[in-house]
Order: sequence, then structure tokens, then C-alpha cells
Amino acid sequence: MNTNDFLSLTRKYKQIISAVHIVYRLVNSTPNLKELSLRLTRLLCQFVHASSASIYLLAPDHKKLAMAAVFNSEINILLTSPRDLRKVSAKDLAVAQGSSLFEGRMMGMPLVTDECIGAIVIRRKPSEPVFDDYDREMFTIFAEQSVTAIRNLQYAEQQQKILLETMKLVRSLFEKQGERYRGHSSVYFRIVRSVAQKFRMGVDNINNLYYASVLHNAGAVDIPYQVLAKKSQLTPQEFEVIRDLPQKSAELIKPIEFLKPVLPIILYLHEKYDGTGYPSGLKKDQIPLGARIMAVVDAFESMVQGRPYRKRLNVYEALREVRQHSGTQFDPVVVDVFLKLALQKKFRNYLCAVRE
Repeated sequence: MNTNDFLSLTRKYKQIISAVHIVYRLVNSTPNLKELSLRLTRLLCQFVHASSASIYLLAPDHKKLAMAAVFNSEINILLTSPRDLRKVSAKDLAVAQGSSLFEGRMMGMPLVTDECIGAIVIRRKPSEPVFDDYDREMFTIFAEQSVTAIRNLQYAEQQQKILLETMKLVRSLFEKQGERYRGHSSVYFRIVRSVAQKFRMGVDNINNLYYASVLHNAGAVDIPYQVLAKKSQLTPQEFEVIRDLPQKSAELIKPIEFLKPVLPIILYLHEKYDGTGYPSGLKKDQIPLGARIMAVVDAFESMVQGRPYRKRLNVYEALREVRQHSGTQFDPVVVDVFLKLALQKKFRNYLCAVRE
């Protein structure tokens, strides 16, 4: 082997090792399957010098496409609607159903573990050179790494879903034991999400708010039944037990890796903007934004639903109460957003539905 061949071979394997390493890092820094698929298409175009890349994933029944991530050197898009997925070309669909394709400026490989779960396809423009054997080898290695990454994340998301459903069941069981921690209304999270979107919180942060809304009272499994079921005001001793609830809830879910970003929201939900809340006496921006948002929505819901120890208010009365406690109990900026949204018909319908 001459020096040039050796250098060429060395460069080749360095690129391969780099591709494997980057995919590994990508998987460990990407929270969900959709985002991973989008990032992989961009990375694939970079490594194989393609002008476009697509990743297709099949539905659980393996009979139809469930998702497509596409990158065309400029735009990265995610397709999930049946109408858009019907536009996928016959060649791409054939690859997703298990056929490999290597022809000139197009290469496609099915993503296969124990079964075919989708496909990965790349293209070059007519003005660009055809794919050579080295491109094919790089593409094959990248596809192998990608299918492992996608499958692992699919398993992780399935486990998360099962775990979350289990915790929902546990929550529903203890909520039936007492009025003090009844479940949220069906529109509760729509209200939280609407406020969060006004603060331009990303998808992952909004998902964390959903998990927090489901699990923030999970620690009530350790609260004595007589406290949960009590219909009158709590004694100072009983209130001390309740003050431990955020910590108990946080400790219960702390071992669950994907829920770690949710912990600060749960732990500091009962903090007040002026620093008089619990458990840590945080104030203003020391309190996570998600906790400040949920504090307003929780209080509104509690007021309009009523409690055995507190009279039920109508929507207008509850909004007035929220405004009154702006700057003391609640973040005034969050209150301002909440009250402005309340002027909109769709959001007002959500608020009215809380009382039903």
C-alpha cells in the first residue's frame, strides 16, 4: 500500500469513527424521537454530502407510515399527518417496506432491527456527482447507527408512557380518598399550555409542565387519610404535614431520569412571588417559570371548583382574586398574560369549563 492509499484509508476510518461518535452523542442529548429524526437528517447530509435526506418511521402495525423527517439543505420539516405522508414517493415507500435502493444519485436503506421499522433515504441533485462505493459504505454505517439510536429511543418513550400511566393510576387512587387533592379538570393543561406558549416556552418545557400537572401531588400517597379527607380547615400540625407534600412528591419521582427537569416545578409550586411561600421561601425569578404559571392556574381552578372548606367562586370573582394577589402570591407578568388571555373567547371557554 502506498502512502497516498494509506492516508486515504486513515481519513476514511477517521470519518467513520467520527460519524459513530456524533450519532452516539446526538442520542444522549436528544429528548424525543421526533427531534432525533430531524437532527439525523441534517447530520446525514453533512457526512455523506447529500442535498436531501429523509427518515421514515412506520406505525406500530408496520402497515403505514407514522412519521417522516425531511431535510433538503435549507428546510427541516416533520410530517405526521396522513395527508402529508400520502405524498411520499413510491420509491421511498418501497424502501420503508424493506427494499434497499442504490442508484446513481439516490440511496435508500430500510431501518431493520428484529423487523423493519422504517427507512432512511438520501439524494443528490442532477448537477452533483453520483454516489460512489465510499459514499455507500458511509451511508450503510450511518443507517446502522441510526436504527439502533431510533429503536432505543422508541423503547425509552414506550417505558416513559407506561410509567406515566402507572403514576396516573396511583394518583387517581389517592384522589378518591379525599376532596383536598381532587384531580384537575379536563381543560387544566390546555390553560397551562396556553399561558406557557405566550412565554414562548419550547415543546420540551411544555411537556415538563404536563408531567408536573399530573404528578405534583404524587407524594400524597404518604399523607395520612384523615388529613386528605378532612373537610374543615387544617390544624397547624396538619398543615405542617401538607407543607412536606412538594418534597415527598419530588422524592418519589426523583429516580426517574426523564422526569428530572420536572422536579423544580413540583418542588417550588407552592412558593409565592413575595417570598412567603414554601418549602424554601423563594421569591420572584428564583421560582421556576413553570411553577409560577401553574401556581396561577392551580389557584384559579381551586377557587372556581370550590373546596369543602372554601366557598365556590364564579369565573369573574376568581379572576378578580387572581388580580388582587398579583405581585404578592403570583408573578405579575404571569397574571397579566393570564388576564389578557381571559379576554379571548377560546381561553374564556376553557376557564368556564373548569367550573362545570
